[in-house]
Amino acid sequence: MTANARSILSAVLLALTAVVTTACGTTSTYLTPSRSTTTLMEGWDHWFKLDWSVDSEPGGGKRIRGYITNEHGEAAEPLRLLAQALDASDAVVGQKIAWVPEGVGGFERAYFEISHLPAADHYRVSVWDYSFLQAESERP
Repeated sequence: MTANARSILSAVLLALTAVVTTACGTTSTYLTPSRSTTTLMEGWDHWFKLDWSVDSEPGGGKRIRGYITNEHGEAAEPLRLLAQALDASDAVVGQKIAWVPEGVGGFERAYFEISHLPAADHYRVSVWDYSFLQAESERP
């Protein structure tokens, strides 16, 4: 390989590295829960309803327990919830993404628990992401 070819190859690899690093950085920032990013699925509240409460855990932590109701006819699996602990100014002081085991069936409800959250002024729970399972059509 000539020196000129090596220089071109090095420049291409450097440019590719810069593009990949920038793309990964942008993606991870977008996918990180925050005060303004509480879901990956806009409109989740059209399909799901949440009913939950906060309980104390030994050691001062908090646990959220509740039910998610699926108001859509198709089962949602996988399904994850985001629980956020917020201070009085709505700043996030702790958060956790948790799976709803086995998802939730169509027009059904499922129990969930999210533990080990810090003590906070108040809490928020949202559906982080889900997929609806569609039944295969029967073919003659």
